[in-house]
Amino acid sequence: MRESWRWFGPNDPVSLAEIRQTGATDIVSALHDIPIGEIWPREAIKAHKALVEEQNDTMSPLHWTVVESIPVHEDIKLAGAGHEKYVENWIATLQNMAAEGIKTICYNFMPVIDWTRTDLKYQLPNGAYALRFDQDRFAAFDLFILQRNNATDDYTEDELARAEHVHEAMTPEERTGLTRTIIAGLPGKMTDAYTLDDFREALARYENIDHSGLRKNLIAFLAQVLPHAEKAGVKLAIHPDDPPWDMFGLPRVICKPDDLDKLFDKLPSPANGITLCVGTYGSRPDNDLPQMARDYAERIHFAHLRGVTRDPQEQRSFYEASHLDSDIDMVRVIRHLLENERTLNREIFIRPDHGHLMMGDISRTSNPGYSAIGRMKGLAEIRGVITALSAP
Repeated sequence: MRESWRWFGPNDPVSLAEIRQTGATDIVSALHDIPIGEIWPREAIKAHKALVEEQNDTMSPLHWTVVESIPVHEDIKLAGAGHEKYVENWIATLQNMAAEGIKTICYNFMPVIDWTRTDLKYQLPNGAYALRFDQDRFAAFDLFILQRNNATDDYTEDELARAEHVHEAMTPEERTGLTRTIIAGLPGKMTDAYTLDDFREALARYENIDHSGLRKNLIAFLAQVLPHAEKAGVKLAIHPDDPPWDMFGLPRVICKPDDLDKLFDKLPSPANGITLCVGTYGSRPDNDLPQMARDYAERIHFAHLRGVTRDPQEQRSFYEASHLDSDIDMVRVIRHLLENERTLNREIFIRPDHGHLMMGDISRTSNPGYSAIGRMKGLAEIRGVITALSAP
């Protein structure tokens, strides 16, 4: 497997010099400063790649080999008037990436919001901190802070009562913090930051889009992109919706195997693949991750290896656990990925994901989920499993 590490560019608190010390060899990155929908110029890609590789002659080499993510403009998801230019720009960016030798592209098709959490510093019993999604806190925000139209239709009477109790117990500062956490733009998030009014307006644009409509728009987008990906030797790896269920009345269409089957039945191109984000898919108890690692062997071009522990009383609530100590059998997942590599004679890019905030990093600036020590711990654990399973 190809051990990779997500790097947010020169402003990332985790430097390339530190990444080298983890033993990772591949960099997962993007041009975050370019507005969504615009073409990534080849010269800008070349310059970013040169930053990654500038010390390769004297230090352990690093290579930018995976892009995460080229954002998909909202007008494409809505199939809005004039969205064709954004599809053309996405294709041009893909071609420019391929021309610089970067041929694995992770992307997502989540409307309005990217990955969503309610707590960025949930303290674990050992003193470290994890990311957490609490369904009751989310409902409290949706119902009583955002006050989304018709939001009550999405909750049971018991859920409404629990959310109201949570909201009433929160201080004004806690409500502000929850709002910022959900909509203000997480590091790594590929959409814009919103005010509450902006957010309501963005949600309103999707009032007439249901699951079939959004899936139709995804398929239409890929039908235009995939021929160019095939020609350029690029593998597309769609990331699941995180968390993998509908939110804010928005449809989400990459949540479970049935969603993937519909996508591949319509578009069987070998360039049409997935990012197996184990933690995201594993947030649903009905997703069998070891089985998915087997069933989609030829489609897995990239894997995020992290685990989650779900709340036994509310299965939509979870915290991001240690990479090997969660509700997911990570050892079996890795075993199947290794079998995929041997059978198909290829290597899969993997990376540790959303490591715990721990030890010296607690007092150091870091992007939520992307501190150094926690991810290095996760990578070391994954490397240990790979080494053990690969032993003769």
